[in-house]
Amino acid sequence: MFKKSSKYLSLRIFNRKLANGSLLIFLYIFCSAFNVSAQQDEPLKAVPPPLKFISKEEKKLLEAETDVKSRTKLALTLIDAKLKEAEALNTQQKYREMFERLGNFHALVDNTLDFLDRNDNGRGKVLNNFKRLEMSLRTYLTRLELIRRELPLEYEFYVRNLAKYIRSARAKAVEPLFGETVLPNNNN
Repeated sequence: MFKKSSKYLSLRIFNRKLANGSLLIFLYIFCSAFNVSAQQDEPLKAVPPPLKFISKEEKKLLEAETDVKSRTKLALTLIDAKLKEAEALNTQQKYREMFERLGNFHALVDNTLDFLDRNDNGRGKVLNNFKRLEMSLRTYLTRLELIRRELPLEYEFYVRNLAKYIRSARAKAVEPLFGETVLPNNNN
């Protein structure tokens, strides 16, 4: 009789552990499914991002400048003008046109970073222009966030990603300032 009861008791304990374990597995799957759906970045009805392009006139203006300093200043004025246009169109609630200007803004930032990277020959003459670009990008970031706050949800996704891109562009602009070309390593 004692053997039957201990066998019965051990079977009951095993069934409880199995039930608790399966309940835990079920809860884990259930919670992870909700977690995955909560991490979905892009809303279902988000507007596709605009094309990144530079107009022919702007491209001619930029290519005409050969001096790094003057080209950087020209590029920053063009970038600032595109962002001002986007801000004005945002206040008028013309979101499609605003998206087009932000695409131009994005392309000009890309172009300026690429130009400065190509012309960085290690002598340090380009470093002030990287610094100038980074300082401007800092102000553009706050202006982009102000635009993003007022946007409808379907337009907000691209502007949020553009702000992330501007943060990474700032990091790229600061990197050459802290390389070995600025302070050479003389530990031989």
